[in-house]
Amino acid sequence: MSVIKTIDLVGVSTESWRDAAAQALAEAAKTLRGIEGMEILETSATVEGEKIKEYHTHVRIRFRLER
Repeated sequence: MSVIKTIDLVGVSTESWRDAAAQALAEAAKTLRGIEGMEILETSATVEGEKIKEYHTHVRIRFRLER
């Protein structure tokens, strides 16, 4: 029997929402084994003046627990 666990992360980038998602996945991969997928839950941004300062992407990462 196997179990899949999920964690939620928010990736941050000054480039794009796609890059922010990639940053979250890269950070998760540093400490998690068995990552099987991720969902994009939400995107948002911080604004400074009339420009986007940071892109934020909220992701849910799925990984299989090892026993």
